[in-house]
Amino acid sequence: MGHLDHATFGWLTPALSYAMACIGAALGLRCTVRALDATGRSRRNWLITAASAIGTGIWTMHFVAMLGFGVTGTDIRYDVPLTLLSLVMAMAVVGVGVFAVGYGRDRVRSLLIGGLTTGVGVASMHYLGMAALRLHGQVRYDPLLVGLSVLIAVVAATAALWAALNIHAPAAVAVASLVMGAAVTSMHYTGMFAVRIEVAPSSAPLPGAMLMQFIFPLAVGLGSYLFITSAFVALTPTAGERAAYASAGRLTEPDERAVDVAPTGFRAGEAARTPTT
Repeated sequence: MGHLDHATFGWLTPALSYAMACIGAALGLRCTVRALDATGRSRRNWLITAASAIGTGIWTMHFVAMLGFGVTGTDIRYDVPLTLLSLVMAMAVVGVGVFAVGYGRDRVRSLLIGGLTTGVGVASMHYLGMAALRLHGQVRYDPLLVGLSVLIAVVAATAALWAALNIHAPAAVAVASLVMGAAVTSMHYTGMFAVRIEVAPSSAPLPGAMLMQFIFPLAVGLGSYLFITSAFVALTPTAGERAAYASAGRLTEPDERAVDVAPTGFRAGEAARTPTT
């Protein structure tokens, strides 16, 4: 059995992966809060942004963590189509969850359905990403740890959606995103500790792409998307702020109903110069 190293670069990849999970969670929660205050097309657009942010954050967290994954006795490659499919799955299943919360009439039911769907989907994304591994050997899993990782994913997803429904203050959202980031990271490493690899040394070339050829540039691009979108959301006024601006504008507008009743040719200064008798 090959020796597995989950942190070949030390604490760098776990710390960066946790940061990606937190940023994605924070952005997704803020977008979901904005969606719940909006209606029509605006609500739909905010929910789509939330799903893409959370899904991208989770996927980026997974593969940034995988930058530090190594197996003694074999190289590692990644199947490109399966890796891209795992990204699409992450955003799609999170989208089901946030739309269930965003449009559901019964909040408790929507929360349970959304949390279960999103959690199972996140776990599926993780194991689909692991199925993209190409190495000289066979990958096996500890069923108990796999089940525990799925449970953590469901609890984390449900907690995140609950936070989106009930937490609106920016400071509270920040704390919730840190907790969710920790939960998602825990789910990932629990799933990774479930991995058992039987190495079969071989000189045959492995199919697929190396991390630095494909995964790393894609993770950097998605991380940049998260940062840019976060800045956009931070600078976009909330519904309450827009209402306040509109109210302030109405207060400062001149009253167009006022009628000038002064006679033609009358000047204000003339009234002061007119002698009294």
